[in-house]
Amino acid sequence: MVVGRERELAELARLLDEARAGSAVLGLVQGPAGIGKSTLVRTFTAPLHDWQILAATGMPWETDRRWGVAEQLLRRPPTSDRPAEVAGEFAGLLGGPAVVAVDDAHHADPESLQALVSFAHRAPNHPLLVLLVIPDALPDDIPEASASLFTAQCANTVRVRPLTPADVAALALDRAGVGLSPWTARRLCEHTLGNPRPLVQLLDQIPRSQWQRWQATFPAPREHVGAVRRALHSCPEPARALVEAAAILGTDCTLAEAADLARLDDPVGAVDAAHGAGLLWVREDRGMMTVVLADPMTRAAIIDETTPARRRELHARAAELTEDEGARLLHLVSATPTSDADLAAALDRYGDRRAAEGAWSDSAEALITASRITPDRELRMQRLIRAVDALTGASDVPQALSFAPELEAAPSLPMRDAVLGYIAIQRGRAGEAERLLTDAWETMDVEREPQLAAVICQRMVLHSLAQLRGADLVQWADRAASLLESSAPAVVESFAIRGLGLAMTGQIEDARKSYAELPESIRVGAQNQRVRMAEGWLALLLDDPEAARPALEAAEPTAVRGGSIRISLWAQAWLARTQMTLGAWDDALRTVDRAVAQLDLAGVVLLRPLIHWTGAQLNALRGDRRAAEKHLHLGRAASDDYPIMLAPACIAAGQYAEAESDYGSVLRHLEPLIHLRDRASLDEPGCWPWTDLYGNALVMTGRVDEADEFLRPHEELALARGHRSSMARLGYVRGRIHGARGEIDEARDSFESALDKLSSLPMPYARARVNFAYGQTMRRAGRRREADSVLRTARELFTTLGAQAYVARCDRELKAGGLRAGADDSARSTLDVTALTPQERAVTTLVAAGHTNKKVAEELFLSVKTVQYHLTRVYAKLGVRSRSELAAQFRDLEPDAT
Repeated sequence: MVVGRERELAELARLLDEARAGSAVLGLVQGPAGIGKSTLVRTFTAPLHDWQILAATGMPWETDRRWGVAEQLLRRPPTSDRPAEVAGEFAGLLGGPAVVAVDDAHHADPESLQALVSFAHRAPNHPLLVLLVIPDALPDDIPEASASLFTAQCANTVRVRPLTPADVAALALDRAGVGLSPWTARRLCEHTLGNPRPLVQLLDQIPRSQWQRWQATFPAPREHVGAVRRALHSCPEPARALVEAAAILGTDCTLAEAADLARLDDPVGAVDAAHGAGLLWVREDRGMMTVVLADPMTRAAIIDETTPARRRELHARAAELTEDEGARLLHLVSATPTSDADLAAALDRYGDRRAAEGAWSDSAEALITASRITPDRELRMQRLIRAVDALTGASDVPQALSFAPELEAAPSLPMRDAVLGYIAIQRGRAGEAERLLTDAWETMDVEREPQLAAVICQRMVLHSLAQLRGADLVQWADRAASLLESSAPAVVESFAIRGLGLAMTGQIEDARKSYAELPESIRVGAQNQRVRMAEGWLALLLDDPEAARPALEAAEPTAVRGGSIRISLWAQAWLARTQMTLGAWDDALRTVDRAVAQLDLAGVVLLRPLIHWTGAQLNALRGDRRAAEKHLHLGRAASDDYPIMLAPACIAAGQYAEAESDYGSVLRHLEPLIHLRDRASLDEPGCWPWTDLYGNALVMTGRVDEADEFLRPHEELALARGHRSSMARLGYVRGRIHGARGEIDEARDSFESALDKLSSLPMPYARARVNFAYGQTMRRAGRRREADSVLRTARELFTTLGAQAYVARCDRELKAGGLRAGADDSARSTLDVTALTPQERAVTTLVAAGHTNKKVAEELFLSVKTVQYHLTRVYAKLGVRSRSELAAQFRDLEPDAT
């Protein structure tokens, strides 16, 4: 099976199409050894039944044999000793379209290569494709004439790339019938550098039953081990000692550390010898010398080739030399061949400390290792359960699932049920999580095990968040806080989310206060990631995307502070929404792409709809239906999924349908939200932008009275909360309702009020959306000039954002109104001040009188930003481009205007 080669096959097909058109083409197929270059060419040429296929292979021992490759192609020695004349002999072989493929062309004799190049150049009108297969790094010993030839022919190079983790998973399924988790596929891809040859060798070498188990490391393929063994034996003893030390210390150790472990006072000669053997090299960065092994397989092979006694000796000495506690303990484990209760206890304590800091990956590794060397069976299972809990906290859900059979075979205890419930939450299994967490809480002794009780409370906090039950969330967070001190991990994680629960229940000031009062001690390290994520999410809900963006950006990285991929995915989901709100749509799509790449690896199904929501909406607005539909498909949710999955899935589908002007489908897609049992948090202003989408669709499908009835309680709630963007979004729907009833003045007031509420908010798409609805309503009421003005404003905003679907709709509306979409506004001969609102006329009068924006703001008790917003709309409505033009024309009309 050939996997992951769609791009390369497409590039070869392009070269073949050029040849088919009648022009001879010479191309290079290039890539590292084992990457599948030869297989690619054979796969490509196999179905070309109407083409003549000529094949040859360069042999390293025949590089100096003149005309060796030419003999393979001609099946006889050439009759001439000149490349140009041998090219003519090649031409005599052709009976129609032909492909000539030379494998390992870097080993071909230079004369044959020269003849092939001449052959390609002398057949310009013949369907001919010549493919030379070579490595990406040419050997130093190939003839200069061959190297120059390859360099000169690099224009048509098809580079064979490493396989991706998805390709690795597909190859494993086909080759060995093994279904790899995304996590294992990624690690295997990194181990083999995505090279198919060692991948296939490992799939054949490792028993099938082992692939579903947890594996801390992968071995090297036997062929690679043999090559490394020969390289090691060619090295002098100091070089071998240095290489062994580097392998024991791991990735990117310093030269000083490796030399110290190898007991080398002067490692320079050893470095040169190991480098010459192809085993390692040294990288210098600002004076720091770092030892880098050739690849992960080489490290595995070196460790395998080191005798057990020597390995234990090196690990024991490494434990003495390292200052990192986690590394020291792991070295001690490797130096200890049997179970060790004391060492297991030390690892347990270290894992607890790392968990307290929110570094769940480090905690998981320590606890898994501790469980493996624990002599007591019951204690071993307890540590494994906690390790799986830490893996889930780190969002290594696929890896956590590899231990599920062991956990499910254990007795049904509160800790076990809490861990399995935690996994169920991450997998989006609401019913299963509810049952397991409820059982865990009801069967435990809270007074005897307050720490475990607090952990279950924290799981209930996350479960309540996913259920969109803000009141329950706050209750469980407070319960966790009553059990342990404020610095306990379960309490910190609960209180990082508690403010969101308060916001979901309308307690806005309390939500702000909850984050302001968090102790500074948790604003360092991994725990700060959770707080920053929640603060950013809250800021977005409260109409402050400019404050949300830096908080969410700070919560996205995981490497520096030991944070969690799980929290990073939450942060990226809301960062994409924030960037979209601010109009940074390209950034939002890049954020979505990053999150999607991590999502499958982490296995956090719970967040899939939330992440794909922004991708679906933005691609729909930009007119890319295919991409939008892909995001919709990947982000779909069922009615029995968590509401935090159902809400974004339904809203995304509704927004896609609205971009297609399919308002009946908008209602159909949003219908599940109407029937949710607990809708309080869903309806809370700012939390989920669905009410205006649904109300607008009701109006557009002629159900005006239903829209009025649906809208009123949401308008009252938004007003009570003082949530400006929600009032604006609902206000444009109210304007639609007035327009549909023929109440044009009331409609205008609703739209203008909506725009006024958005005037000081950095929300260009929201403003464009209101202007579009405003223009549609005015056009359908026969107010063409008014409609023209606001539709043009909408069109400009949509154009800036790249919302091509709505640019086209604006153009259709302008055309339907009898005006050209691209018409020059300067063509208006007179000012029509009747199109201005009272506020806009007041601003215009003062500006025309020569006042600055600051003076106008003071005079009218407005902000300078609001004055600028009104002035921008005045320019659009009156067709002027500057203050001086406005003043000149407005003064002439001032008696009429006033």
